[in-house]
Amino acid sequence: MGVASDERQQLCGLLEQVGPDAPTLCEGWTTRDLAVHLVVRERRPDAFAGRLVKALAQRSERIENELRELSWAELVDRIRQGPPKWNPLGLSGVDEAVNAAEFYVHHEDVRRAQPDWQPRPTDPQREDALWKSLSRVAKVFYGRSPVGVVLRRPDGTEIAAKRGPRTVRILGEPSELILHAFSRGAAKVTFDGNEADVLAVEDLRRSF
Repeated sequence: MGVASDERQQLCGLLEQVGPDAPTLCEGWTTRDLAVHLVVRERRPDAFAGRLVKALAQRSERIENELRELSWAELVDRIRQGPPKWNPLGLSGVDEAVNAAEFYVHHEDVRRAQPDWQPRPTDPQREDALWKSLSRVAKVFYGRSPVGVVLRRPDGTEIAAKRGPRTVRILGEPSELILHAFSRGAAKVTFDGNEADVLAVEDLRRSF
């Protein structure tokens, strides 16, 4: 199995453990809100579109409310089953490319919102998959930065996320760097750069 599949299954196990009303790192979201988001993303594109198209907003709200009425076990099971056959996300190559980061981040959203959370041991396969994800999305996340941004993993490998007259380097494991890219304050990263430039990068609204 790939990283996306592993993170999906581990997230589902954790959701079953903590229940539907547990906190997450997504501001204002409980675990039920997160679960509904994941089901909509993979199974109800008509509802997902309502977040972008105002005319579809009421329909989206109705669909999301219907999903909230499902039992917790059924809602989690829909996440565990993955995308339906008609969704390209169900193809293994697409799933790994698109969902490795998505499910890793949301897994950590639940894990790190718990009071006794601990960092997971580093897993080379997971780190390499998330580094590939970063290489695809870094310029999107940091493209509005007023200064240059370079992401560096411990072996010295770098991704130039944004070029600029001055540069801030963000150092950490790929799993932590991608949490920073998604604006998760719990990310364990360090910075190398001018203090004002670091603050400018930190203040940047990065996630979609």
